[in-house]
Amino acid sequence: MAGHSKWKNIQHRKGRQDALRGKMFAKLAREIYVAARMGDKDPANNHQLRLAIAKARAQNMPNDNIERAIKKAAGGGDGKDYEAITYEGYGPSGTAIMVETLTDNRNRTAADIRHIFSKRGGNMGESGCVSWMFERKGYLVIDREAVSMDEEECMLIALEYGADDVEATDKTFEITTSPDAFEDVKKGLEEAGAVFTTAEVTFVPSNKVHLAGDAAKAVFQLIDALEEHDDVQTVYANIDVDEEELAGFAE
Repeated sequence: MAGHSKWKNIQHRKGRQDALRGKMFAKLAREIYVAARMGDKDPANNHQLRLAIAKARAQNMPNDNIERAIKKAAGGGDGKDYEAITYEGYGPSGTAIMVETLTDNRNRTAADIRHIFSKRGGNMGESGCVSWMFERKGYLVIDREAVSMDEEECMLIALEYGADDVEATDKTFEITTSPDAFEDVKKGLEEAGAVFTTAEVTFVPSNKVHLAGDAAKAVFQLIDALEEHDDVQTVYANIDVDEEELAGFAE
């Protein structure tokens, strides 16, 4: 898991994050709305809603937006019934791609996602074709400059609350957990003063394809095109890119 934040940096490259912030908040609000519609409107009694709110707060989504999405669900919503569908496929250079969506029209979304794959040098596959390459994990990232705790303290607290692993980089502490332990670890670290730049249950690739140059650019273009679709919530890929390459794409 060490260095997984590098992949998060790919997903939130400088410039793209600012340009897509409004769309990102809209997608996070939809995720909160759907979680609230499917269960209790009180996060204390709704695991999926707590996860959606944690993810939104890690992206600095305003509390007003979060509360508005929950109230919308409590009031009966907008009349649309969303379903969560994950599409799988292959990108350029044989990369594995997973696409999580929330859609009110599965036929439209499936056709759109298939078209994006095809147009960007990939192809959409059958369910299960690449999901075996990914593992569900809780993932937390702490900015070292934003907290007073040192590496040893962070590790002791995280492991005490059930974390699987803690990795320190020059700038961050990266904590991985099982999905079930995610909330306990997050709460324990928060009580110790941690502030998270990422806090979510995500898919982590079990093996990665190292890419550079035009090959990396082609995969980024596919990921960008998928992320821009209104129904797409999250895109996962099993790629690895050197920091030098990544810096060029972040411009």
